[in-house]
Amino acid sequence: MDILSGVNAEWLKNLTWIVAVAAGLLLGLWRLRRPDLAVLGAVLVFAVANTGAGIYVLLHLSDPRWGGDAHGRLTAPTLGGTPVVGQYLRPLDGLLSGLANGVNQFNDAQAALPAATGFFASAGWAFALAVPLCILSLVVGFFVARRREAEFARVRQQVGELSAEVAELKKSLGTQTG
Repeated sequence: MDILSGVNAEWLKNLTWIVAVAAGLLLGLWRLRRPDLAVLGAVLVFAVANTGAGIYVLLHLSDPRWGGDAHGRLTAPTLGGTPVVGQYLRPLDGLLSGLANGVNQFNDAQAALPAATGFFASAGWAFALAVPLCILSLVVGFFVARRREAEFARVRQQVGELSAEVAELKKSLGTQTG
């Protein structure tokens, strides 16, 4: 069952954008404090969706959605029904129909290749954009980790101070009761 059978090339392109925006919004809502990760995730989802769309087009070459029906489909004439010499020409029927099918497949591939190439090019640009976004996310993550480490050091210092105060209180309470 092909769930994308009713989707033409333009809608398939729009579908990749819709999926990427939806993923970006969901990631943004999930990680409110890290919008850089949401943007990176949306770009990577866009790249993967475009790669999937390009593969889908290549797997469905004979589909008329990609423009393969612009060329007329070739059909081989049957030579076996020719009077007098038809029985001698029957072996050529298979050869001619195979040749016509080969030309039709070539026309389908020729029509679908620009659509698939467009999807693969979009995926390539998205992967190229993901590299600086990944570096940006690493830098932001470094500063976030540094801030958390400093905060943890402050908490550890406060715990040390509070432990010293509790020990001092125990000592003072121990001397007062004894």
